[in-house]
Amino acid sequence: MLPLNLPPDWSAAREELREALVRAGWPLDTVSDAELALHELFVNAWKHGGSPAPLVVVVLLDGLLRVSVSDGSPHFPEPRACADPAADACADPYATSGRGLHLVRSLTHRFGAAARKRGKSVWFELDSAA
Repeated sequence: MLPLNLPPDWSAAREELREALVRAGWPLDTVSDAELALHELFVNAWKHGGSPAPLVVVVLLDGLLRVSVSDGSPHFPEPRACADPAADACADPYATSGRGLHLVRSLTHRFGAAARKRGKSVWFELDSAA
């Protein structure tokens, strides 16, 4: 029997994202950034949003990528506070979590959250030209 605390499989969402970006000719380093940002939002939706299977929507249109991950929690994510807000890594260097949203912010051009009828969607955007 598998432990109940394992995160859901995100490989299908990652593969779809990668295929769409590679087909559109995006640089591989940007594709990797998008995959990592998706992973962070996916795990947050599972771990903090309580979603056993987060909903992922990928939209690629006219050089703009928008990825949103939805869960059933109404609580909006907030990056953990820092002693020095200008610092790149705000979390305790020995902490095992707490860097995800800072990482998403550094990998993407924009990110945010929007309320849904039930829960929320957390999203990020990347521009292909940047």
